[in-house]
Amino acid sequence: MSLTPDLPTAHQAFQAFTDRIPPTASVVALHDSDADGVTAGVVWQRAFERAGYQQVRRVIPDRERNAWTKANREQLAETKPDFLFVMDLGSQAEPVLEGIPTCFIDHHHPKGVPAGDTLISAYTWEPIPNTSWMVWHLCHAIADVSDFDWIAAIGTLSDLGDRAPFDLLTQAKRKYTAKYLKEATALINASRRAAEYHPELAAIALLTHPDPKSLVNSTRPEVEQLRQDRETVKRELEAARKVAPIFAGKVALLRLNSPCQIHPLIAQSWRSRLPNYVVIAANEGYLPNRINFSARSNSLNVLEFLRAQSIDAGEGNYGNGHDQASGGSLPRDRWQQLLTQMGFSKLNS
Repeated sequence: MSLTPDLPTAHQAFQAFTDRIPPTASVVALHDSDADGVTAGVVWQRAFERAGYQQVRRVIPDRERNAWTKANREQLAETKPDFLFVMDLGSQAEPVLEGIPTCFIDHHHPKGVPAGDTLISAYTWEPIPNTSWMVWHLCHAIADVSDFDWIAAIGTLSDLGDRAPFDLLTQAKRKYTAKYLKEATALINASRRAAEYHPELAAIALLTHPDPKSLVNSTRPEVEQLRQDRETVKRELEAARKVAPIFAGKVALLRLNSPCQIHPLIAQSWRSRLPNYVVIAANEGYLPNRINFSARSNSLNVLEFLRAQSIDAGEGNYGNGHDQASGGSLPRDRWQQLLTQMGFSKLNS
C-alpha cells in the first residue's frame, strides 16, 4: 500500500485521478456524516460544479457510518457512479463498489486500498490534518474554492479543536471570528448527533449560506431544526455526564443509554480525567440491538488495544480510526465477548 507522504504528493495523486474524469461522467462522493465529513463533501461538491462537471452528487451513509455495509453500498449503487470518491470513512483493500474507479481521501489509519484505486492518506503527516482541510487544498487543482475556507475550517475546528496548527483555521478565525465558526460547528454537528438522524440538513445549511455568521443567524427551516437538535443533544449530554465509570485493567467503561450520538463526547470528556486508561463510552440506545462505543486515551494507543482484543467473527466492526480515538458498533453477543476480553467478565451487556 503506497501512502501519500505530504501535500504535494497528494496533489499529484488527486490531479492524476481527476484527469481521468470526463466532464459528462457521473461523479459521486460518499462522505462521513460528522462535521468534518459533511464539510469535506460540500467543498468537494462545489469544486466539481465550478470545474464544469455536469453530474455531481454526494451521498451520506446511514448511522453505522460504514461505506462497506450492504445498505450503504446499495444506496451508493443507485446513483450509478462512473467515478467515486470516498472521504473521511477510512480505506481498506475491499472495493466499495466493484469495478468503479475510486479515490479515497482520508486521515484515519489506512487498512488498504483496492487494486488500481487511489488512496490519498494524511495518516503519516505531521501534524495530521482533517479531511475537509485536505479536500479544500486538493480541490484548488480543479477550481477556485478560496471562498469555502470557512466550510473547511468548520471541519478542522470540529475534528482538531480550536488550536489546530493550520493556517486555514487561523485565517478563518481572523476573517469570520472564532465565535461564529464555533457556533456554526455546533449546529453542523447536531444533525448527526440527534436522535433523528438527518445529516443532509447540515449540508443544506452549508450550501445555502455564504459565511458562518449568516448561518448562525439564519431562520431557514433546516437551521431551526439544527437548533432543536442541538438542544436535544445538550439535554442528553447533561444526563450522561452523571454516569460514573467502572474499571477493569486498562479500561474505564461508561455505560450509556441514549438515542443521541453522545458517546464520543462523553469519552472525550473523560480522557483527560483518566489519562492512564482507555476510556470507553458505550451506548446501547443509539441503534436497535447494537452497542455503539467510542474509545479515547491520552496516553495509550487505542487502535492497538482494540485490535488486540480477539472475538469471534461476525456482524459489526471495531478498531478503526486514529491511534488515540477509535470505537465500534457491535451486536450484543459480540459486544459481550469484547467486554469479557477487556476484563469485564461479570458484567452483563
